[in-house]
Amino acid sequence: MNHRKWAAMGAALVVMLTSVSVTGCSSDKTKDGRTIVTMLQYKPEAVAAFDEMAERFNASQDEIYLKIESPNDAMTVLKTRFVREDYPDIIGIGGDINYSNFLDAGMFMDISDFDGVSDIKPAYMDILKELEFIPQDGVYALPYVANCAGILYNKDLFAENGWEIPTTWSELTALSEKIQSETDIYPFYFGFKDTWTCLAPWNSLAVGLAPADTCSRVNSGETTFTEAYRDVAEKEKALLDYAEPNPYAYSYNDACTAFARGESAMFAIGSYAVPQIQSVNPDINIDSFTFPANENAEDNVLNSGVDLLFAVMKESKHKDEVYKVLDFMYQDDTIQIYLDNQSAVPCKEGDFTLPSILDSMKEDIDSDNMSDFHDHHYPSEMSVDAMIQTYLMDDSADATDKFLSKFDKDWKRYNRDLIEKVQKYEKEGK
Repeated sequence: MNHRKWAAMGAALVVMLTSVSVTGCSSDKTKDGRTIVTMLQYKPEAVAAFDEMAERFNASQDEIYLKIESPNDAMTVLKTRFVREDYPDIIGIGGDINYSNFLDAGMFMDISDFDGVSDIKPAYMDILKELEFIPQDGVYALPYVANCAGILYNKDLFAENGWEIPTTWSELTALSEKIQSETDIYPFYFGFKDTWTCLAPWNSLAVGLAPADTCSRVNSGETTFTEAYRDVAEKEKALLDYAEPNPYAYSYNDACTAFARGESAMFAIGSYAVPQIQSVNPDINIDSFTFPANENAEDNVLNSGVDLLFAVMKESKHKDEVYKVLDFMYQDDTIQIYLDNQSAVPCKEGDFTLPSILDSMKEDIDSDNMSDFHDHHYPSEMSVDAMIQTYLMDDSADATDKFLSKFDKDWKRYNRDLIEKVQKYEKEGK
């Protein structure tokens, strides 16, 4: 790294350290002598659930006190604390590129000896393994809950009009054309003004049309995005024929409101959007189905990723106490607290009550027919969401070719060191 880059990094860290309020634990004991286990988790919208969990745990303990921190800008706070070597014992983050980077930096404890590992659904453990830049021996995180993305649909509109859930791409486009020709309802409402929403249909299409390890295969030189993502790109662009006029003028909130008011029959988004939709129309009858990306229904795959995982910091000096906290967190009734609060999917095997909005996805959930969000592997600096939006707005004949070429070029630019590392690992025979 050159001196200019080091200087830029140093300046950025100074800004972080001076602008973020960091509260570390000055002692690892409470006044009554209990060992403090600190967890920092990144989902402020789930504070109520975490508060209830901490209250239940602490009421049952004489020797351990669980302190859960839920800052609004958790990832910035977390990275700042890492710079200061002020480590929590446990972190709760998403299964995405941040997890990959922290793992690659050797920050997590191997928790293979934790008894609860065997209770996690293999599909979600596999998803975490796919997030490893270089294959690691051991277990460095436990998936807790997942979210699912596909297509939300208005059950009442479907029932009133006799529409059936499509199971193939042709059925989806035929249904969309029928809705357009016979009603004043939009088949889809996208809200692509917020660029991140462009990734919702993208991810749901990608899991059905491209291999789960596409990014890893590109890094190792086995394929290119031009080869892997053409169908994904073309089908997302094709969906624009069934959207609201000029979807780039409307935001995510606009799309949620329109769907809540019955202005569209479907919304290609994840289950995380439901609370926002219900805030507009509490009585809306919503379900969701796996995105029918293929002509063979059996080839469709549910887009589901680890929305929250727990990892133990290697620097933690309270392994036994941390394991007792994890034992509590992975009890079925504790997990149910979170599911009820956040309409999430448990990553643990068990008999849980799932939100009704996932009824039409339940078969895929139960059979582990799922694959991770592809964007969990994308570096944030690459701004893939903005790339997709620009592509969707491009009406030129070679738009797809230009987009895919740029995807490959930018991937090499932003992942140069990682690609070199992976290919060196491959060359040395793993």
